[in-house]
Amino acid sequence: MLELAHVNAFYGNSRAVRDLSLSVSGGELLAVLGRNGTGKTTLLRAMLGLIRQTGTISLDGEDISPRRTDERARLGIGYVPQGRGIIPGLTVMENLRLGLFANPAAKGRLDDSVFELFPMLKEHLGRRGGNLSGGQQQQLAIARALQTGPKVILFDEPTEGIQPNIVEQIEDIIIQLNRGRGLTIVLVEQSISFTRRAAQRFIIMEKGTIAAEGQAADLTEQIVHRYMAV
Repeated sequence: MLELAHVNAFYGNSRAVRDLSLSVSGGELLAVLGRNGTGKTTLLRAMLGLIRQTGTISLDGEDISPRRTDERARLGIGYVPQGRGIIPGLTVMENLRLGLFANPAAKGRLDDSVFELFPMLKEHLGRRGGNLSGGQQQQLAIARALQTGPKVILFDEPTEGIQPNIVEQIEDIIIQLNRGRGLTIVLVEQSISFTRRAAQRFIIMEKGTIAAEGQAADLTEQIVHRYMAV
């Protein structure tokens, strides 16, 4: 589904991801773990073409490395950024419709199934995004990404800063998207318990490369302590 070969990613002249190779199978949920500053967010931004990178990034066997960000989105890469990235001055409906620009096959029609996942959104279609709570904004960000008709969704710490009573709901929906809808997911996450519950496989990043990887069942306390303890 998604394959990276010898990928380097840069902020200016600083290399934040180093010669990283990785493959994600169709329908898999891969968790990307690591301390702060190890290159996790940079890796997602490189997949989407938001920063300069070298190496090869392939989606369904097609090299998308030369493609612009908007082209990668149209080819099937959805993105839920850290901090949610909704447009606060636009209504819920307008934020949702932004996702349709990356989904020509939708012909301007919203995917109403998001309202089954997030009934709250249907109740607040005319409300400005900036007036929603953090948890509601995260639901909107996920629903907007689904409007793009993605083959794979990149999640960057989707439960960070969310009120505790909403966290489990967000986690359950991510699991449902993966196991129920068969969406391929790359999940940057700090919660080890959520990783063990949701992921099939994990990688741990350190200094811009993969320091450890394995099946979720192999994510032991010893590995967590070695690579993630502060």
